[in-house]
Amino acid sequence: MAVIITRFAPSPTGALHLGHAHSALFAHQEARRAGGRFLLRIEDIDPTRCRPEFTRAILTDLAWLGLDWEEPVRIQSEHFDDYRTALARLDEAGLLYPCFCTRKDIAREIEGAGHAPHGPDGAVYPGTCRALSASERAERKAAGETYALRLDMAEAVRRSGDLHWRDRKAGIVTARPDLFGDVVLARKDSPASYHLAVTVDDALQGVTLVTRGEDLFDATHIHRILQWQLRLATPDYAHHPLLVDASGRRYAKRDRALTLGALRAAGKTVDEVRGMARMD
Repeated sequence: MAVIITRFAPSPTGALHLGHAHSALFAHQEARRAGGRFLLRIEDIDPTRCRPEFTRAILTDLAWLGLDWEEPVRIQSEHFDDYRTALARLDEAGLLYPCFCTRKDIAREIEGAGHAPHGPDGAVYPGTCRALSASERAERKAAGETYALRLDMAEAVRRSGDLHWRDRKAGIVTARPDLFGDVVLARKDSPASYHLAVTVDDALQGVTLVTRGEDLFDATHIHRILQWQLRLATPDYAHHPLLVDASGRRYAKRDRALTLGALRAAGKTVDEVRGMARMD
């Protein structure tokens, strides 16, 4: 039987809260219960929001919770070349195109059309820049226009055919990445989107079971087609329910009184916090 390898992958954009604790404990438990491996990854590809002090706090909080993980911790900002390599492969396959549209341009295009198809993330990009000729793309790049790199989803789906993944709760799921349209895989200020980085990282780290909140279930549709296009292994998935407060609201980084650091400072013990983060 293959060794189960899980991971917890927080973004250092704020302090960990009880929801994070639940996710970390869930992943750690799944690995340890099967005699597997538990990895930690810091997803800091957004330079405008991520802070090194938050990374340090994450390590402190997780150690305080009693979790242990393998070293070295993968820090995304130290591996930009891995994402550039993946982008180059997709580009060479003819699956990427530059998009020069601003958010205002996209909103105006959708408004002018009178309607727009909607996917799990809202209105789907109408594909404005997909039809640009190679010469126009080159001219606009040469002129210094800012652009993002989008995946030509229709072409990617045409090549892949039907794809599936195995989810612990939902069973065998048919991937529908076409519902998301031409997703952005990189921008000028970031060499990789969340979708690309997490797909590449999970494969490079040998993750066999991705555990994460059910709010990220839909993202797996996109990750599955990227796995196929990049010839990467497909792990199993376990999307757990989100931890919520007494009013039914999911925990967020704005809930400063319920961060692990604040709870620790208030005198809560490890066992008490682990109990608060447990979902019965």
